[in-house]
Amino acid sequence: MAEAHDTEIALSPQDLREVTAFAAACADGVLALFEADRPDDARPREALAAAWEFARGGKRGKALRDTAWAASQAAGSAGTEAAREAARAAMSAAGAAYLHPLAKATQVKHILGSGAHAARAAELAAGGDPDVGAEHIDRAVRRATPAVVDVLRRYPAAPPGGGRTGELLRMLDAGLRALPLAADVRSPDPARPAPPGTPPA
Repeated sequence: MAEAHDTEIALSPQDLREVTAFAAACADGVLALFEADRPDDARPREALAAAWEFARGGKRGKALRDTAWAASQAAGSAGTEAAREAARAAMSAAGAAYLHPLAKATQVKHILGSGAHAARAAELAAGGDPDVGAEHIDRAVRRATPAVVDVLRRYPAAPPGGGRTGELLRMLDAGLRALPLAADVRSPDPARPAPPGTPPA
């Protein structure tokens, strides 16, 4: 008999698009930290563009994997820790499309990794101020659509470890799981993007 962590989770293409849109929106907010450090390196921006293309209805193809890998390489070339975390946020946004339908805590990183890296990037850019990281986590919680929260709740809680970025990941995980079940998709919060395909109000 399969163990609990091997249980498959139902995921639709729209679920993956919702998760990817959330991840890309998180990474967008800190991309400038990387580009200020490496203005001639477009790899994280290209990863974000691929993530948004998929979130808005594009195919889940090779471009997502290639640009995610390239953004990871860009992180290694960055001159500051804040820039590295910003590039990792872009990498995670492109990788969010490859969330696996297995009930494993590690899969939560596909959903929330971009938000955690983005919060850490902002925190580092502010001299390591934990209040800045916590503020970014709060923004990410407000940004998440009910569809993203629904997908997250199908998985176990975020795993331990990962240093400060892992701590931020668990803060984001806990914040989203604490939201009311019946949230309004059309939130007035300007930080929350409408789900892909939602017509203008």
